[in-house]
Amino acid sequence: MAAPKRSNHSEAAAHAGVAALSFTAKLPAQADFKKVLLERYQEAIARSRKIGHRVSFRVEVDPAAGAQTITPVEEQPGAEDNAFPVEEAGKLDAELEAALTAARERGRRRVAEIVAGEDMLSADAFATLLGTSRVTVNAKRQSGQVLGIDGAKRGFRFPVWQLDKDGRPFAVLPALHAVLGNAWAVYRFLVSRHGALDGRTALQSLQQGDDAAVLAAAEGMARGDFD
Repeated sequence: MAAPKRSNHSEAAAHAGVAALSFTAKLPAQADFKKVLLERYQEAIARSRKIGHRVSFRVEVDPAAGAQTITPVEEQPGAEDNAFPVEEAGKLDAELEAALTAARERGRRRVAEIVAGEDMLSADAFATLLGTSRVTVNAKRQSGQVLGIDGAKRGFRFPVWQLDKDGRPFAVLPALHAVLGNAWAVYRFLVSRHGALDGRTALQSLQQGDDAAVLAAAEGMARGDFD
């Protein structure tokens, strides 16, 4: 990381009634940018609570220079700052935590509903359907050759619809696991509709033999393309 230095942004902010902190961190493209960004975020929270008004930081990405720049900015208090007094920070944090807890609980209930569905088979039942053993099914799950989602108390569950017309797992499943990263991401991708697939779900597209289009849509999602 380059040595901290005063930036032009800091001088411009000072003229505009915003006091900038004293350094700009310029990172090479290969630096652990996420780690530094999180550190600056945590510093901004601590600074804001200490001084009683807003603190932010500016992130700039320069493709020509191959670097990212993080500039912390300490803003002077304004009338709008009274909307969230410092003494209410604890209340807001508690409300946020309550909202997150409720969201996690909704997520757990939804997972339970999905894995309890009639289209979800146990490893033993799925092995019987494929004419193989439970050990082989679990090996195929670990390698991404079949889709098995973690049902917590119920163990792994295997959607029966992941088989093609010949009764074999869709050939594109290993590639989808590699692109999307985990089984739940693959599941959500398969059951969702996608503009790149003309509004069809990825599962419908696979059932119609459009493996290449499905893989391209997954790769676009992984890149962050708008769907």
